Amino acid sequence: MSEDDTSYLLPYARRPDFKVARASELSGSDRRLYRFLEIAPGLSAWITIVGIILASMYAPFFAAYFIIAFSVFWVLKTIFLSVHVRHNWKRLKHHMELDWGSLVQRFNYDKYYHLVIFPFYKEPREVLEGTLQGLADSKYDLKKIIVVLAAEERAGEEAKKLANEMEKKFGQKFGHFLVTIHPENIVGEIAGKGSNTHFALHQVREKIIDANNIPYKNILTSIFDIDTVIYPDYFNCLIWHFMTVENPYKSAFQPVPLFTNNLWEATALSRVMAMSSTFWQMIMQERPEKAATFSSHSVSFQALYEIGYGQANVVSEDSRIFWNLLLANDGKFEVVSLSYPIAMDATTAPTLWGTVQNIYRQHRRWTYGVENWCYLIYHFTKNKAIPLKKRLAISAIQGEGYWSLVTNPIMLFILGWAPIFLGTREFHETVLSYELPIMVRNLLVVAMLGLVVSSVISLSLTPPRPDGHSRFRYIVMTLQWIMVPMTMIFFSAIPGLDAQTRLMFGRYMGFWVTPKRIK
Repeated sequence: MSEDDTSYLLPYARRPDFKVARASELSGSDRRLYRFLEIAPGLSAWITIVGIILASMYAPFFAAYFIIAFSVFWVLKTIFLSVHVRHNWKRLKHHMELDWGSLVQRFNYDKYYHLVIFPFYKEPREVLEGTLQGLADSKYDLKKIIVVLAAEERAGEEAKKLANEMEKKFGQKFGHFLVTIHPENIVGEIAGKGSNTHFALHQVREKIIDANNIPYKNILTSIFDIDTVIYPDYFNCLIWHFMTVENPYKSAFQPVPLFTNNLWEATALSRVMAMSSTFWQMIMQERPEKAATFSSHSVSFQALYEIGYGQANVVSEDSRIFWNLLLANDGKFEVVSLSYPIAMDATTAPTLWGTVQNIYRQHRRWTYGVENWCYLIYHFTKNKAIPLKKRLAISAIQGEGYWSLVTNPIMLFILGWAPIFLGTREFHETVLSYELPIMVRNLLVVAMLGLVVSSVISLSLTPPRPDGHSRFRYIVMTLQWIMVPMTMIFFSAIPGLDAQTRLMFGRYMGFWVTPKRIK
């Protein structure tokens, strides 16, 4: 098959703009539309924030009533989210107790292979060994597992050497083991996980899948971050869901990421951010209308082949894969929540300031996922085969999510005091001016009770205490949740506003690799 042959692609995936990543890749009216979409998220966020401040100055009574209404809304939203976390936690605990190996015995699944791709950059040996050992400890036929260790040429000879050493140590344990070296400076690519994965998928198809005549429909592809350590029954759980879902070839399968590999060595800030990220993904598992793939996930190789694999020119490649699949399949693609965990690393650094910087950069990269909203809206104007109701619903839900992520924490911070300090003299002379901060404070205290739920659930998901760590750390892990109001602003809203503002001004981001550390 020649490189120019696209007959194997789904019709919509053959469009020249199917894998557009930014406005500069288009021309004419399409470029203007895409550029407008890149501006819209950041502009709406700034209008909201500046509008609240101006309202506090020139319309303090309106601002005060809005503050009260928003505070009530926040309390209700907190209850709503806490209920979802608790429901998913109960389902997660139940799924972890099941014997998935026995459950899948009623199916004839011997023909299926698991292709597992681990893109890596300069991560240390201990991370790779822990990941591959976890895979080797899987309660699954290891001869049905194809492992691809995808190194980067730009990481230098040390990365290649380490990859080859891992192949020598673990290669014989699995059905197939392939080391790929992603070339640097390929025109049109962004150096990062997406481009590396895209290259690795091409390589494994040519060198292993086609060479061994393995049908594409018989391969489940798991694209994992290099620090992903699977739980022993992961592949049994995955194949059970694959065999029981209504349309397995039109589904992506999403586990729950527990950022717990190094939780006992991480700082309180790292732990709060790690568990907050886990809770957010647990909430998404309870809300299928908002779900998209995140970080480590699985999907049929056939589905990936039909869209030309992944996308090599975006930052938020993990969720872009799902949106590619949704558009190419005319809206007939879904995320199936496994409610089963995988273990990953909490973000750390040798120093506290380094940890702060790494967490900020990681969340800025995650919130740069707003680029996917631009991509979706652009293609929703093109692909009329997707029902209008579905296009509108996805557009509104995704758009509101990126808007509220940036604005809501900042609004909570501003609203309680802005009318008091910035309002008119007439407003200061009213009872409302006196009562406002008290009312807002009391409502937010009620909302903070949701942190009790977070604390209990986080402790239940924390790995057993290793030797050398005091039991006193459990008390710290309980009290650390008082940091959440601060982390919402400085490590959620502000990185998100940073990312959206960069996109608004066309200062496109590259892929930042989160450093991995054992201790």
